[in-house]
Amino acid sequence: MQVDGNIDGTLKLEKGLIVSRSGSIKGEIWADKIIVNGEIEGVCRANAIEILDKGVVSGSIYCDNLSIDRGGKFFGTTFPAETQHVVEFTPKGKAEDKMVKDKNESKAEQQKLKKAQ
Repeated sequence: MQVDGNIDGTLKLEKGLIVSRSGSIKGEIWADKIIVNGEIEGVCRANAIEILDKGVVSGSIYCDNLSIDRGGKFFGTTFPAETQHVVEFTPKGKAEDKMVKDKNESKAEQQKLKKAQ
């Protein structure tokens, strides 16, 4: 998605966001990658963020891959990317089968280690 105008609010994107020179966002952003050549004020959460030479970001960034080009500006605080906690739900019978399978695999690995020693 590319922003050439003004947005005031929350953006949740599965892919990338480009804020052009004429673009301005005030609010909270979730995206895979954010490229900024305009202005962002608020909270950015992404896998990668690039602030280009005309870009200005004010606020908080949650990201492990941040780059700022010469001329780009960042005012605020950076934090490591937040890990997502994913919970898998399985039907009761399948969950029990998986526990037995995992237990058997663990026993087999322990036996291999004993033989190797």
